[in-house]
Amino acid sequence: MTVIADRVASVRARIAAAAERAGRDPGEVRLVAATKTVEVEGIAAALDAGVDDLGENRAQDLVAKAPALADRRPRWHFLGPLQRNKVRRLVPWVDWWQTVDRVELGDEIARRAQGARVLVEVNLGGEPQKAGVAPADTERLAAELTTRGLDVAGLMTVPPHDDEPRRWFASLRALGDDLGLRELSMGMSEDFEVAVEEGATIVRVGRAIFGDRT
Repeated sequence: MTVIADRVASVRARIAAAAERAGRDPGEVRLVAATKTVEVEGIAAALDAGVDDLGENRAQDLVAKAPALADRRPRWHFLGPLQRNKVRRLVPWVDWWQTVDRVELGDEIARRAQGARVLVEVNLGGEPQKAGVAPADTERLAAELTTRGLDVAGLMTVPPHDDEPRRWFASLRALGDDLGLRELSMGMSEDFEVAVEEGATIVRVGRAIFGDRT
């Protein structure tokens, strides 16, 4: 478990260095430890190392892990594709809904958790295999979610895997600026430093903390 603590420290140092290169305050960047496939013991080690935010991709895994860690009071972020029928089970645990990409999903979250904090997931590359709203439709969706009483805090994206990520991160920052949305969730283990340089306020880091996924 000391390995996880060392990795958390390394990731935080890399975030700080990237922020400083961009003339930013490292305290502006929230580290979310992505816990997909990670057992509770490993997650607890990350919490012991000072991580406050956890992110999970699968509803069934989040609701299985969260009760065992409830006394630690982490902030849970939902990071994966989400079906409306899973929302009810997640509501007691989720603080940040990062992958809202359609009004119908927003309706269900608003019905179950009025005022919930959400991010609009944007499919910047127009990739058909990925979730996310088109950039041109982002403002409309953000407005629709706001009218439903949700706290639309910002935007989230996963850039195309086979392309240099910097331009995609810069595009999300520009879109967030245009819409007056401060929070930008972008960057994972392989590219979070670039994301921080381009304005990320949230990075979602799994492998660099927990090691290769099994």
